[in-house]
Amino acid sequence: MTEVVVRIGELAERAGVSVRSLRYYEERGLLVSRRSPSGQRHYGDDAVGHVALLKQLYAAGLTSSVIAELLPCTYAPSVAANDDAFERLQVERQRLQDHITELTGTLAALDVVIDNNRRWRRSQDDAVPA
Repeated sequence: MTEVVVRIGELAERAGVSVRSLRYYEERGLLVSRRSPSGQRHYGDDAVGHVALLKQLYAAGLTSSVIAELLPCTYAPSVAANDDAFERLQVERQRLQDHITELTGTLAALDVVIDNNRRWRRSQDDAVPA
């Protein structure tokens, strides 16, 4: 069976990402292409699904370096790779949870500042003679 070859523009269109994103993924080692004799990037037909996975991992708040650590679980599945990926995902989940907690505190502090500003503004409106 012959593998379908997809060029970078077509992959970008089919995967819903920019050509620039695909080049970035390659620079970071997250996506692999073959080169034609003229230097054009060629991808296998499985690249659309791979890019969809990358998009999902980025949407989950993971960095490219963390994603690179997780990819062996998809390329060479094994119990060890799965366990490593699971542990890494747990660490990333806790990092995100800590950040959410921090942002929640920041939001509460901002609400206090906004409330103080509103009270001050009302006091100014009340002080102006009619």
